[in-house]
Amino acid sequence: MARRGAAALALALALLAVAPAGVGAQGAAVENPDDDVQETWSLEPWYARPEPQPEPFSPPLPAGPGAGERGPRPPQPRPPKKATAKPKKAPKREKLAPQTPPPGKNIKRKGVRTKSSEKAASDDHGVPLARDAVREGCPPLGLETLKITDFQLHASTSKRYGLGAHRGRLNIQAGINENDFYDGAWCAGRNDLHQWIEVDARRLTKFTGVITQGRNSLWLSDWVTSYKVMVSNDSHTWVTVKNGSADMIFEGNSEKEIPVLNELPVPMVARYIRINPQSWFDNGSICMRMEILGCPLPDPNNYYHRRNEMTTTDDLDFKHHSHKEMRQLMKVVNEMCPNITRIYNIGKSHQGLKLYAVEISDHPGEHEVGEPEFHYIAGAHGNEVLGRELMLLLMQFLCQEYLAGNLRIVRLVEETRIHILPSLNPDGYEKAYEGGSELGGWSLGRWTHDGIDINNNFPDLNTLLWEAEDRQNIPRKVPNHYIAIPEWFLSENATVAVETRAVIAWMEKIPFVLGGNLQGGELVVAYPYDMVRSLWKTQEHTPTPDDHVFRWLAYSYASTHRLMTDARRRVCHTEDFQKEDGTVNGASWHTVAGSLNDFSYLHTNCFELSIYVGCDKYPHESELPEEWENNRESLIVFMEQVHRGIKGLVRDLHGKGIPNAVISVEGVNHDIRTASDGDYWRLLNPGEYVVTAKAEGFTSSTKNCMVGYDMGATQCDFTLSKTNLARIREIMEKFGKQPVSLPARRLKLRGRKRRQRG
Repeated sequence: MARRGAAALALALALLAVAPAGVGAQGAAVENPDDDVQETWSLEPWYARPEPQPEPFSPPLPAGPGAGERGPRPPQPRPPKKATAKPKKAPKREKLAPQTPPPGKNIKRKGVRTKSSEKAASDDHGVPLARDAVREGCPPLGLETLKITDFQLHASTSKRYGLGAHRGRLNIQAGINENDFYDGAWCAGRNDLHQWIEVDARRLTKFTGVITQGRNSLWLSDWVTSYKVMVSNDSHTWVTVKNGSADMIFEGNSEKEIPVLNELPVPMVARYIRINPQSWFDNGSICMRMEILGCPLPDPNNYYHRRNEMTTTDDLDFKHHSHKEMRQLMKVVNEMCPNITRIYNIGKSHQGLKLYAVEISDHPGEHEVGEPEFHYIAGAHGNEVLGRELMLLLMQFLCQEYLAGNLRIVRLVEETRIHILPSLNPDGYEKAYEGGSELGGWSLGRWTHDGIDINNNFPDLNTLLWEAEDRQNIPRKVPNHYIAIPEWFLSENATVAVETRAVIAWMEKIPFVLGGNLQGGELVVAYPYDMVRSLWKTQEHTPTPDDHVFRWLAYSYASTHRLMTDARRRVCHTEDFQKEDGTVNGASWHTVAGSLNDFSYLHTNCFELSIYVGCDKYPHESELPEEWENNRESLIVFMEQVHRGIKGLVRDLHGKGIPNAVISVEGVNHDIRTASDGDYWRLLNPGEYVVTAKAEGFTSSTKNCMVGYDMGATQCDFTLSKTNLARIREIMEKFGKQPVSLPARRLKLRGRKRRQRG
């Protein structure tokens, strides 16, 4: 990559100058009646947060019986913090953007409840702590993100392999069939006070807290209600965290899904940490999922750790952004690159937050004939935050690299019209943002404010197509593209999110060729169809007519990702996608009716794929640089695929473009249409194709078009001549006359002759 130099410095200075405060869903939208015009921006006041005080630091544990003597202990135990399903908002201290906080100073713990001594401090036990009332701590070690390997997790006993220590990871999900190798927690083999699960950090680490959950299960209720915490340097001599002279008992979970945080009263330095359950749900067993908060101590002599620490040289804003901060970051990028960027919005959320998009092109604001349109969408599920932040990083990166003269990026920007929509569900994101990266759980903020899953909220056009194909005695050929949206879906009473309607209008307005929607919770690229054709099945390989193209598009992203095609990596939850090299047909994974991918393919020209960018839906800020490195090349390579296949113009004899002309490829039962200027793009793999262009009132034209292996679409233009009937109608209309109906004229002449004879 080309170095940024002055461009990077300019971005850093601009970000330091514009650092807005995060706001909630209410009142964050700026009123603007126009959805597709450049936004009028105004700088808003911000307030820097004072530097946090350094945390107490405990020395390394001595080996031997004297290890129990520690530093000063607080007189009262620190109560646990619990993320709630609907946290009430509390005053927040403004964030000092865009500097990356030092390790151990950037964990987000919003929207948490207290369960013990601090509960009495408030009249309403459900009011969350203000953010500045929660002590800052270290980031997660990485049980959820899989940084901690299975070999670093150990337990006293387990019920069976599928409930072993390797399954005791925060937010891990059980398989469809429980009692298999992929169950939803670590569960002890016996229910007694001698059970434990431990983590080997493999280096001295300052442990500051523990987050726990119960077992992920549809049928069973298993969770730990209290536990002790112990640390060790050698896994033989253990020191229990104390409350005064007695062992400290931490309050655990009261149900199985909401994470509960307990901070250690004094940070403990050790290599191993062990959780020892003391009580559990009456009708359940000892089962738990967990995450450990800790800051690894520097170890310059350990080559293994230095080799595995991921860094990035890109000078970008690696942090989580509220909706307001996202708008301001877009403004900064627009000010840095005003000639290639444009900010617009496609509509509003249920709560009135604008759905902002950034366009990146050498002529922003206009469709250029022959230049394909590409889009990225993120945040359809508000709690799947990694995709959102990757989009914000991508737009910064494209701006910086363009200014630095990176030839690859300059070519991409000048030959493609790129649209980035980072947050399709801002209402859900604001709710997840209140919970924070570690305490949000698996579903907080997933849906829109009115409880709709946007990803499955599009009209089911698959059923309309397949039922028409299956009917006997079809009077005319069934259309295989541009299938109309059903009337019931367009009615005001339909259960359709306003965000969904905004995306549909956006996709109908702009002739997108290729798009990717970024999601989270897995590491795979899913391609359509997402819905099974057999009604009685939940999983069935259901390919589109363009299956070979979709497979290539999916593989182009997965193969350039740092981890997706790594056969040695651990599966996120239950599914191993290595048999298809990090890709999967959506319907063979789990059926979804009304997905964005299927709708896009059947209603527009756009080939859409779902890109699942990480096991952890909401990674800690400290993970963002590494996640950017994992995905950066893939994000660029996937955009470049919009230039694969054929492209061209369909014109009449006068050189005027013909809109809505149908482009058909022999052997592929899926057509596309030309845009308003008569230009088209048809994604195809390398090979020779017989292509036909046809339009109403014109004679069709057929050509052989060759697609090579080099990047760049093959030019394949068509010139159509009008049919005889169309020419006659055109001439008659030009002179204000209607075409003569010959049969009617003959009857009229016969009647006149009869009257003359009579």
